[in-house]
Amino acid sequence: MDELALKYDLLKAILRDMESVAVAYSGGVDSTFLLKVAVDELGAGRVLGIIAVSESYPAREMEEAQTLANDMGARIRLIETDELSNPEYARNPVSRCFHCKTELFTKMFPVAQEEGLKQLLYGVNADDMGDFRPGIQAAKRMGARGPLQEAGLTKNEIRLLSRQLGLRTWDKPAYACLSSRIPYGQIITKEALLQVDAAENFLHDLGFRQVRVRHHDRVARIELPPQDMDRLFSGGTAERIVAKLKELGYLYVTLDLQGYRTGSMNEVLKVSRAAVGS
Repeated sequence: MDELALKYDLLKAILRDMESVAVAYSGGVDSTFLLKVAVDELGAGRVLGIIAVSESYPAREMEEAQTLANDMGARIRLIETDELSNPEYARNPVSRCFHCKTELFTKMFPVAQEEGLKQLLYGVNADDMGDFRPGIQAAKRMGARGPLQEAGLTKNEIRLLSRQLGLRTWDKPAYACLSSRIPYGQIITKEALLQVDAAENFLHDLGFRQVRVRHHDRVARIELPPQDMDRLFSGGTAERIVAKLKELGYLYVTLDLQGYRTGSMNEVLKVSRAAVGS
């Protein structure tokens, strides 16, 4: 048996030992795979996918997540989270994700209790352990577990297994909450999140699958994979994007020549640490 098969078997064994679970579900690659395997191993009656609805969660993602859950035969419930009402979240410190995950699991816990479910789960994977993710600490504090990480599954392995299971999320671009588009220290507002969401929706509608619009006050910094940059400058596409984003309230529209990369807002933290150490 190869290593991937062993990890997959371990994941299934972990889930079976839990008996019943509530899964923090967003419709992304990791949480969709986790929900699918949980339903397969425990049965739909002992699994609940919980979608947290807030300004930081794009409506486009919510609609897709509900469709995916229906296709899998998974039960879901929508709950409202209100992380923006927490000043410690809204001021956007480097620990922002800690406050977000604390709000999420605080709201999930009574739902799981009501349903008689024994364990809270979320879709952290083995690769996530090497990045700056304060949300992981919040999950540990709240007693939530990450079976994908416990089984040692990486993002690429989860994509491969998702493809084998027939999940159309297997090649879905990476997703992160809209607040991750705003630089640390810049206040997060409902208006800013809606502005980012509308800008990214416009780019998605133009056919760009992997895209980020980083929100630097009046400046929109667009991140695209390098292979998509040429298309941006053909057929008047750039002009349409500039016009739309200015309509949304941005004064300047820029393209990041380094291209799309996950966690680009964390780059400032690496520079700060390097400066302190110099």
